[in-house]
Amino acid sequence: MKRLRASSGGYGLWLVVLVGVTLGRLILAGFVPLAPDEAYYRIWALAPAAGYLDHPPMVALWMRLGLWLGGDTPVGLRLMGPVSAAIGSCLLVKAGAYWQRAEGAGAARNAGLRAAIMLNATLALGLGTLIMTPDTPLVFFMTVLVWSLSRLCADEAGWWWLVAGAALGLGFDSKYTALLPAAGVAVWLCVNRQGRRWLRTPWPWCAALVGTVCVSPVMWWNATHHWASFLKQGGRTADWQPGRMLTFLGELLGGQVGLASPLLFGFFAGGAIVLWRRRDGFSALLFWMILCPAVVFIQHALGARVQANWPVVVYPVLALAASPLVSRWWKSAIAVGVGMTALIVIQAVATPLRLAPHWDVTLRQLGGWRDFGQVVARAAPPGLPLMADEYGLAGELAFYAPARSVVAVEPRWSLFALPRPPCGQEGYLIRSHKRQGAPDPGVFEVMSDLSVSLARARHGVVAETYGMVHVRLRCDGGPLVPDAARLPAK
Repeated sequence: MKRLRASSGGYGLWLVVLVGVTLGRLILAGFVPLAPDEAYYRIWALAPAAGYLDHPPMVALWMRLGLWLGGDTPVGLRLMGPVSAAIGSCLLVKAGAYWQRAEGAGAARNAGLRAAIMLNATLALGLGTLIMTPDTPLVFFMTVLVWSLSRLCADEAGWWWLVAGAALGLGFDSKYTALLPAAGVAVWLCVNRQGRRWLRTPWPWCAALVGTVCVSPVMWWNATHHWASFLKQGGRTADWQPGRMLTFLGELLGGQVGLASPLLFGFFAGGAIVLWRRRDGFSALLFWMILCPAVVFIQHALGARVQANWPVVVYPVLALAASPLVSRWWKSAIAVGVGMTALIVIQAVATPLRLAPHWDVTLRQLGGWRDFGQVVARAAPPGLPLMADEYGLAGELAFYAPARSVVAVEPRWSLFALPRPPCGQEGYLIRSHKRQGAPDPGVFEVMSDLSVSLARARHGVVAETYGMVHVRLRCDGGPLVPDAARLPAK
């Protein structure tokens, strides 16, 4: 077996830069406030389960590990983002080398390095290492999948299928869109000569068994919770508005140009075309892993919105596909991607541009949560818990107002193994002024409106305003309120 050879000096420099970037990301993670979804996922980490309404549990497991290593802090909660990106980057470098060895092309090390650098230069990974979401572990396990399949095609050692099966299963445990690259692998096994040869061995079937074992806890949780998560995610297909097809397709395209960055998106598209022209071996495998998700996303966009982050599942594959492309625009593409990420992070931390919330997504999502939690804790009279009927707001209050007990009220909380408040529990409901109308009378009995206006602001720019209402929880029989939960404090 031929050994992979790389310039020790060049690879050493790459590792030094990667370590520096990882440390920089960890430092920045401490300055960026938790986003509402992150604060919500933190509750997941503190209430471990095999599944949740919105997603599978991997993001909770990663946060739990970060909490154990780094404490209940923004850095601890996000620790696994920069660390997994660093490990995945090294695996992508190796995947490029194995790909070139499998198909006899030159410049193996350089192609792998380009793939890793391009992936790190996307906004999807640059911001995904600072904000913990289910996409963070998903991208890591998809990178592991690409690495294991490249090693499989280079060495033709069947046991690498087991690694691939585990990567797909754990990717599914991160986000259900991992099924789409898995479908690409299945198509390759059926239509490609090299793939059909593998089907005559037990290895792909054993990989399917390994993947099934990995996803079985999520399947069990759904089966014992009325298939809640599958129905929630699958229910998106019912939102069908073909009259808005052009709008949805434009949003899909624009979202990818933004998340990849404009020039890198061009490289990704070019890489997919190169794969189509090769159509052999590992190149064909990569092509099908891109094509199957692309077809699904385009079909969905014909009548419903595709969230910009959904196609991130194939970004490791696209980066590797684009790695053989050598162009004088390559460094410019990297610079644009890194520059866009830097501008967003600087705006989130320092706010050099005083923009209205409509134009500044960092203000809407991240602005002012630290101070807001303290303002709410001081404004609410003592003795009763804070309440919220928005899951993100409830999570933020639990983290940034640790001196006060927080009760979250929403049907989703019935799925959590958390303490329930008693029927008739009183508290102070914090509610955004954007939610017009009175609190749900079937859930809350309004005792009095405290006529308090609470502003969440960053450097003097108001992101959102909230009111405070003294309420009592209603319930239909039983001593406890099933759709409410006492959240763990910081």
